[in-house]
Amino acid sequence: MKRTPVNPWDWSLKLGYNQAEIIDGPSRQLICAGQTAVDGEGNPQHPGDMRSQIALALDNLEAVLAGADMNLSNIIRLGVYATDVDEALKNFDLLGMRFGPIQSAPPMTLLGVTRLALPGLLFEIEATAAV
Repeated sequence: MKRTPVNPWDWSLKLGYNQAEIIDGPSRQLICAGQTAVDGEGNPQHPGDMRSQIALALDNLEAVLAGADMNLSNIIRLGVYATDVDEALKNFDLLGMRFGPIQSAPPMTLLGVTRLALPGLLFEIEATAAV
């Protein structure tokens, strides 16, 4: 798979994402449901703690990717939902710590929502991945 960034401006690179990417030659795609801060039984974890919820949601996303023999470098699009966008952005260094070392900056959308599927959840991340 060949990835070519499309960035008519560079401001989004400072935030860790490309405006778009041209994907040439993917042979297999994975569409991930939104991942949140839940344990293996689906119980919400870390009530009121955005940072811990982001970290666990990323762990869960990586587990789903691993189940398809993929990893974060295979992600070609992210959708992020947060009940408090400002608080989520304060903790986006967690995304940088995961995606930075693999030099990946998939296109991303961040949306503020009034609530997520389960009470107490603050953050949800969905992904499309390809190889």
